Amino acid sequence: MTITVEQQKATNVRPRVVGSRTEVPLWNGERVRYVNLDSAASTPPLAKVRQVVDEFASWYSSVHRGAGYKSRLSTYLYENARDVVMRFVGTTPRTHVVVFVRNTTEALNLLAHRTLLEEDELVLCTKMEHHSNLLPWLRKPHEVVQLTEDGRVDMDDLKQRLERHKGKVKLVTISAASNVTGLMADIKAVARLVHAHGAKLAVDAAQLTPHRALSMGTPGTADCIDVVAFSGHKLYAPYGAGALVVPATLFADGDPMLVGGGTACLVTSSGVKWATGSDLEEAGSPNVVGVVAMAAALEELMRYGMDQVAKHERELTRYAVRRLRTVPGLRLFGPTWDSMLTGGEDRLGVFCFTIDGQPYEKVAAVLANEWGVGVRSGCFCAHLYVSHLLGVSDEDAADSRERLISGLPVDLPGMVRASLGLANSKSDIDRLVSGLQAITRGEIRAQYEHNEHGDLEPVGDQHLFEAHGASFMA
Repeated sequence: MTITVEQQKATNVRPRVVGSRTEVPLWNGERVRYVNLDSAASTPPLAKVRQVVDEFASWYSSVHRGAGYKSRLSTYLYENARDVVMRFVGTTPRTHVVVFVRNTTEALNLLAHRTLLEEDELVLCTKMEHHSNLLPWLRKPHEVVQLTEDGRVDMDDLKQRLERHKGKVKLVTISAASNVTGLMADIKAVARLVHAHGAKLAVDAAQLTPHRALSMGTPGTADCIDVVAFSGHKLYAPYGAGALVVPATLFADGDPMLVGGGTACLVTSSGVKWATGSDLEEAGSPNVVGVVAMAAALEELMRYGMDQVAKHERELTRYAVRRLRTVPGLRLFGPTWDSMLTGGEDRLGVFCFTIDGQPYEKVAAVLANEWGVGVRSGCFCAHLYVSHLLGVSDEDAADSRERLISGLPVDLPGMVRASLGLANSKSDIDRLVSGLQAITRGEIRAQYEHNEHGDLEPVGDQHLFEAHGASFMA
């Protein structure tokens, strides 16, 4: 088929993100275009995704077993979304099953529930994990793989643990990319090591999928990925759906995590005949709108090309590093400045930093309220990783935990995080850096205090959202 010039141009157009031109009020009443540098937490929908959701709303109906046209259409789109997910991660229905969930957290809890361990078997996770890929495994026999000083997974430690347990490691689970440093794991190298020791590999791809292509590879090969989990809300479809992609054999039988409508083929007074495949784990009425939205986002990203997504963000990442380097007293965590500027190491546009003499929470508050720049501060649901990067000892961390349990005040460590997405430009980075430079000069215009929820905000700002919020609740 011949591709016309118009079609080629359409393919090259970067997807538009809803809200990229929205203006927000500052502490003094001035309004500015909002700079969203918080994509590592969540993303607004693509314009195409919002359009699909609006159009689908008129056709929505309950899926599966409905005789009406709308039900059959909704079922078709819901089931077709599984094929879209499989194309996006490079696998097929011949070998894998897609289970739709709310988010990556639910996906990994489901995987943990389904990972049955025999005596002496265990799971390995790493110290860099987001809590979604850490806490579910703490409920099972496990070990935590250590990190290098600059925050990378220590491959020697991983190898030693695999060798020490001599085939008793059933699963190794790891983040494809960090939500703190932007570092990307060498998944193929990890896969080869894991499979050589008879274990399976699960990948938390929540941070990676909006920014880079991911292929699970051919099942049974040394460098394939066995399980993948990701969320729609991080890839421009924030409508409450995520996906867990697993080998078809994993859900062939066994007890589901949730039970209810759709999980049983037949229920009688003498027992239950459970469903199989994805039906077994999708109890109740599914989030059809969220699944359709996620499929639309994946289609749009594939249309544009993940190589184009990566090119755009690599350019911005290098520019951001050069600009952040000009901020006095700024400490960036993860790869060195030079490694990022030379392009010798690929990484996501995620920048966690501290400013000498400035509380991380206040830096984020000033950027938001005086510059219209949305960033995040804290530990980003990765407490072990942030503590490692900040040099917090296990003893100090344990002391903080005891103080919290006792109800005593604790000054928790943390950082500021700025993260890039499709809608960002160099001007966004320039405004971030202008705000940071002003902070280092002591040019903080508003007075700040903690509100009833513990958040830092300008004095007198407590009722800012009441009138605006009322417009959404009318």
